[in-house]
Amino acid sequence: MSDSAYRVETTPRLAQWRIENLASCTYRKSDPFKIGKWNWHLSVEKNRVLFVKLFPEVSNLTRDNPPIASFIIRVVSSVGDRRAIAHPEIKDKVLKNNEDFVWAIEVPLTGKFIIDVEFLDLKTASPNGGEPCSIWAEGFTQQRSNAHAIESLGKMLTEGIHTDITINASDGSIGAHRAVLAARSPVFRSMFSHNLQEKELSTINISDMSLDSCQAFLNYLYGIIKHQDFLIHRLALLHAADKYDISDLRDACHESLLEDIDTKNVLERLQNASLYQLIKLKMSCLRYLVKFGKIYEIRDDFNTFLHNADRDLIAEVFHEVLDAWKGF
Repeated sequence: MSDSAYRVETTPRLAQWRIENLASCTYRKSDPFKIGKWNWHLSVEKNRVLFVKLFPEVSNLTRDNPPIASFIIRVVSSVGDRRAIAHPEIKDKVLKNNEDFVWAIEVPLTGKFIIDVEFLDLKTASPNGGEPCSIWAEGFTQQRSNAHAIESLGKMLTEGIHTDITINASDGSIGAHRAVLAARSPVFRSMFSHNLQEKELSTINISDMSLDSCQAFLNYLYGIIKHQDFLIHRLALLHAADKYDISDLRDACHESLLEDIDTKNVLERLQNASLYQLIKLKMSCLRYLVKFGKIYEIRDDFNTFLHNADRDLIAEVFHEVLDAWKGF
């Protein structure tokens, strides 16, 4: 049996193990694969029923800080109509060993099939005894700046301390500080350095952003954005990062959008990746759709995409499909 029979393909939150052939009375365990902080294994055991297990690799990390996992697991036929059997969503399940999650499938499975695990969240116990913390919701602002400086900048914005510029969004206005905006964006710096309307009137019109998105944008520039607000406004923030040449915000949006690709957002993300030239995101979306077979699960949405998307992008999708077919 080749090494590929044990290899699990992954994205940051998705794992797929392709089973080519599983004889009766057989046990098989996958190679380790990394999702989040942990190495994981899948195993299958076929007797009268099929037992599927998901568990972290034994290590000091697993023993001292076991993952608290939320996930959806499916078994998908990789031929024919790609019939899928799904386990009910698992929510905040502590996984320490290979007996903590066992799925007994009584429906007979033959031929080729795929075990598909989509991790919705991974948490660890709080060191101070509080609520478990998501490893994917750790505040990126805490990793990028000094806490006291952020607190002071945040007060300047939230309390309107000596604001000297007004930003007009599509549905409201908010005060800000020229110096902060100029320090964070070369586009803003140019506005305030030349004899432009923004210099004379002390206003900036950002009519392509809502007030809520604009507030999130400023909160990021001042270092006080909350993770949940960042997630809600990611696409608007990506647009602002591109428009005002803020590379760190663009990178933050790019990395975040890579983390939770799913069937509901993959086509929108693919189009945004093409629009903003985010190569890594585009390739991840194409891989998710084609290599992981998700294109079959969103046929109606994909047909709409074909009627509306950029022609060059559609050509890239079909190129990936043709390359995948060559592998069969």
